[in-house]
Amino acid sequence: MCIWGWVWRLRGDRPCPAILPPPSPWPCVSPPRRVPAGGGSWRCPRSHPAVIPQRFEKKYKAELSGGTVSKGTQFEYAWCLVRSKYTDDIKKGIVLLEELVPKGCKEEQRDYVFYLAVANYRLKEYEQALKYIRGLLKTEPKNTQALELKKLIDKAMQKDGLVGMAIVGGMALGVAGLAGLIGLAISKSKS
Repeated sequence: MCIWGWVWRLRGDRPCPAILPPPSPWPCVSPPRRVPAGGGSWRCPRSHPAVIPQRFEKKYKAELSGGTVSKGTQFEYAWCLVRSKYTDDIKKGIVLLEELVPKGCKEEQRDYVFYLAVANYRLKEYEQALKYIRGLLKTEPKNTQALELKKLIDKAMQKDGLVGMAIVGGMALGVAGLAGLIGLAISKSKS
């Protein structure tokens, strides 16, 4: 079952297209598209109020002030935070998801771990993201979303590695050039 299946099951209502997020820039992160009961297809508009993170934050804070926060509410809020463009929000989403992991059943844990990997990927903490994805792939080796995210992480690690090597190489070349100039200046001054 997908991540949305258990969220809807926890709430006890039918899937509503309004709660689906806008399409993600990562192919492995978007929840599956659902077809309405009447057939055809639809797409959740980006401007729909249900996809605004403040709605989930308000719901989370209301439940928190009441004493207990449901797993569904905490997950929805963490999910919104993980998708934020702000680093602090993503880190807060990680904390919320890490709190949920021990509380969830196996299906829920799979979703929490997946989004922990996504959050760490977005923070460019690739080793941590790989740790979560490898754990997920141990239990579900054919999970296509996890496999796609693993490919993205590996690609990003390669890219960052090449950039890092280029920076180190450039610095070495600069130091060698500087040493050559100093040596040349010293030899001219002695003559």
